[in-house]
Amino acid sequence: MSLPLRPVPIAGVVLAGGLGRRFGGVDKAFVDLDGRPLIGHVIDRFAPQVAPLMISANGDPERFSAFGLPVVADPQPDRPGPLAGLAAAGLWLRAHRPEIDLVATVAVDLPALPLDLVERLASALTVHPQARVAVARSGERLHPVVALHRLDGLDGLVAGLADGSVRRVVAWVEGRGAVTVDFEGADGGDPFVNVNTAADLAAITKAGGVGKNP
Repeated sequence: MSLPLRPVPIAGVVLAGGLGRRFGGVDKAFVDLDGRPLIGHVIDRFAPQVAPLMISANGDPERFSAFGLPVVADPQPDRPGPLAGLAAAGLWLRAHRPEIDLVATVAVDLPALPLDLVERLASALTVHPQARVAVARSGERLHPVVALHRLDGLDGLVAGLADGSVRRVVAWVEGRGAVTVDFEGADGGDPFVNVNTAADLAAITKAGGVGKNP
């Protein structure tokens, strides 16, 4: 069964603003996987599904210049987590593409994202118009950073990040009446296998690289 065409544009943001603590403090976006930086794999799979696409990251944005994408920094200085990346993307869209009110978020450590991710999340929001966010799930595991958000809550999100009342992604999406969408990898495995640690990277490499489940 084919999915319906998107009637409205959907922006996307790769969340790459973490500190990489579990990876020894390295910039996880540039960890080598199959001879390419991790973020390159994510962009390859995500970019055809959204427009515009941007990167949420802190520090020198020039390190991402090879990808030719806008880089947006957290609106708060203390790196308050993935929701700050969503807020940064929303503020960028408000300034540059105010007609867009949907933004999809993915983490930089998910190199095997489904190629129909955004279409299926968008379809769920169409079927459930009361929901303000659609979230991916695989098996029994919810992936709250892999989601499609309506931006009508942007001001509340920015204010909550500023005063510290908003931090946890799960609490935010639940408060937005999230609808969940189930995904399965082409091989029956988990399409959201992530690269959080050097051990994760080694397991994916041993299994045969991107798209293979360790």
